[in-house]
Amino acid sequence: MAYDRLEQDIFSLGRGVEEVITQDDLIFKLVQAQTNKKPLIVKEGVDPTAQDLHLGHTVTFRKLKHFQDLGHEVKFLIGDFTARIGDPTGRSNSRKALTEEEVLENAKTYEKQIFKILDPDKTEIVWNSSWLKPFSLEQFIDLMYRGTVNDFIKRKSMATRLEEGDTVTATELIYPFLQAYDSVFLNSDIEIGGMDQKFNFVFTRDLQRSFGQEPQACLIMPLLTGTDGTEKMSKSLGNHVGISDSPDEMYGKIMSIPDKIMYNWFELLTDIPIDELVSMEGARLRGGLHPKDMKVRLAKEIVSQYHSLDEALDSQKEFEKIYARGEIPTTIPEVIVSNEFLFTEGVNIVDILMSAGYAKSRGDARRKITQGGVRVDGETISDVEFYIPAKDGQILNVGKRNFATLKYEPG
Repeated sequence: MAYDRLEQDIFSLGRGVEEVITQDDLIFKLVQAQTNKKPLIVKEGVDPTAQDLHLGHTVTFRKLKHFQDLGHEVKFLIGDFTARIGDPTGRSNSRKALTEEEVLENAKTYEKQIFKILDPDKTEIVWNSSWLKPFSLEQFIDLMYRGTVNDFIKRKSMATRLEEGDTVTATELIYPFLQAYDSVFLNSDIEIGGMDQKFNFVFTRDLQRSFGQEPQACLIMPLLTGTDGTEKMSKSLGNHVGISDSPDEMYGKIMSIPDKIMYNWFELLTDIPIDELVSMEGARLRGGLHPKDMKVRLAKEIVSQYHSLDEALDSQKEFEKIYARGEIPTTIPEVIVSNEFLFTEGVNIVDILMSAGYAKSRGDARRKITQGGVRVDGETISDVEFYIPAKDGQILNVGKRNFATLKYEPG
């Protein structure tokens, strides 16, 4: 009976996992936990370098939840100290140093966001400044003796930067030591992270051994592909779906993803059984299931997780209203257009896009206009020199999902 449960646990925990370091260590720890009736300490660390989390972050959070569901303890580590250095992993240049105030401001929203997934009663939030800030110079020197510079300059990203003559700061070499020490301090049994953390995880295991601890097992999760279907999900690339996005925004973004990444999103972002996913994907590939129907289910599953089923169903209706029937959304934000842009002939369309926040720059605004993606009251505007007569209540539409009601400041 115990063996059957262990087998089920391993199968459940293995869903979507890219690599385990090592499988034997993971099984050994699960057996120990079951035998001793003592939960494992499962850790994930996140540096608060930005305020908003997206679905790409939730891939690892959901794996933490799988461990919670099996009775284990989660230590969610906010790297408020290490965030001020910045993880050099995969970077082609040094990260900008953040101030303590910036880090704390970014971290304010994390608790609210992670508890949309994790069970707050089974989660302990820890801050690594509580043990790294009082670190003495003597402790620091002892820590640095436990690794070599050779290990770090062999890393592909680091080696490339050195070959190209880029600056590598000393703090970037220190970062992996501090991240690894987090696991030593917490005496963690398991750590979860993305594929970009593999080097740091291997180093952490070595550091734990040097402190006389059993090395943690590491579950490496794949990096979620963004809505563009090519790059990893990233806010800076504009291909993300935010945890705090509104139901309509979240639903619309999910419906925009390419068909080829649907299965991957189902596997990593939902709890639908794998055999059911395989059956659905097979039906889609054979033409027995329309891709849109599969995508609708994906969108409803994800929106329901972060909002509610009722809101997901409302978003589905709103989406059909806008995209299937070409109607205007029920609720449209109002945008105030400053009178500084007002001329006798009206307001230039480029200035309107900038005022509405639908363009990152004037060049971006011109590109969207010339590509035919901008409409005012249903009329396509393709001339960047076009002036709109200042009339309150006009409906601006940029692309498929962005609508706004225009209101003009008196001149």
